[in-house]
Amino acid sequence: MKVTALGGAVLSPVEITSVTVQRGDIIQVGGQQCRVSDLFQLPGGAKRLVFDSGELLTIHTMTRLVALRLVRVRGGDPAHALATRHHRR
Repeated sequence: MKVTALGGAVLSPVEITSVTVQRGDIIQVGGQQCRVSDLFQLPGGAKRLVFDSGELLTIHTMTRLVALRLVRVRGGDPAHALATRHHRR
């Protein structure tokens, strides 16, 4: 699923871990979409995520989540930026 955003960027689903999570990632928790506004490193590689709402979520090194991430597109049509390419033979 890709959702077109303004300014030549798209929201794209990405798998995240405590190593790859970033500010701005949107994670669905309990049916609510929550945007990561801040994060803190914890012992053992875990991270504490702070959402815009003020709620906290701790993810550990083995946690795998799917998040929406804003991916910037340089030139071209953002709607087709991440589409697979088909080549003629």
